[in-house]
Amino acid sequence: MLDQQIIKAVLQWHLDTGVDETIADEPQDRFAQFAAEQAQKAAPAAGARAQAAPPPASSPSSAPAARAPVVKPPAPKAPSDQAALADAVQLAHEAGDLDGLRAALEKFDGCALKATASNLCFIDGNQNARLLLVGEAPGAEEDRQGLPFVGPSGQLLDAMLASVGLDRRADDPANAALISNTVFWRPPGNRTPTPRETALCLPFIERLIEIVGPKALVCVGGPSAKSLLGQSRGITRLRGKWFSYETPGMTAPIPAMALYHPAYLLRSPAMKRDAWRDLLMLRRKFDEL
Repeated sequence: MLDQQIIKAVLQWHLDTGVDETIADEPQDRFAQFAAEQAQKAAPAAGARAQAAPPPASSPSSAPAARAPVVKPPAPKAPSDQAALADAVQLAHEAGDLDGLRAALEKFDGCALKATASNLCFIDGNQNARLLLVGEAPGAEEDRQGLPFVGPSGQLLDAMLASVGLDRRADDPANAALISNTVFWRPPGNRTPTPRETALCLPFIERLIEIVGPKALVCVGGPSAKSLLGQSRGITRLRGKWFSYETPGMTAPIPAMALYHPAYLLRSPAMKRDAWRDLLMLRRKFDEL
């Protein structure tokens, strides 16, 4: 038997490399699958050689005819980027409220992340809030619960908001917050979403902002800020400033700012001082609106 410490070390190694969940109920034997595929490829060649060979001498009993190889139909092709994006734009545009937008996301199959995620992570908080925060992508705990920012990063984010009198659970819209992400399904291993995945989800987050109509927008983390604000600079140069955000469906632009992601602050506690200054800046702006 393996030593218990060895088992723990192997499990920890899997967690460190991002393998923290199983996708299928049963393990898949890739070696057996490869052998079957090779045998299937070799079957037509063997049949061709048999046809080219001279017929055997006649005998009282003839061998049964060889069975034709089973050819599987080709797998359906995934929609092209343009087709998937056009579908996303149409579904998002047709959504008239948040329930309709959630239903549109559940119907949308253009983003490959949906196939590997456990749950759709849409929104959490007061739907009438005057403040909307948009992060990057769900993590493992968010994927399990189907809610954004409920893991360790979410707990820190709640504490950060509470320090300036804001709360996603507040009944008063003036002090409440609504939270979402630029990508609505967890990337495997908590990797960074690809530009394609972000682009395919962008019509839905833009429609979310139009429907909610917040007084201010906070981009939580560099990827969110780059996606929504159209900036190429890093988060250290984006934070501490106000930007103007607007979509064609909005009646007027709204102020937007970038904030360090709580996951980054957990890894770099020294940056919490800058984050506190940004929160105070947010509170002052919020009081002016």
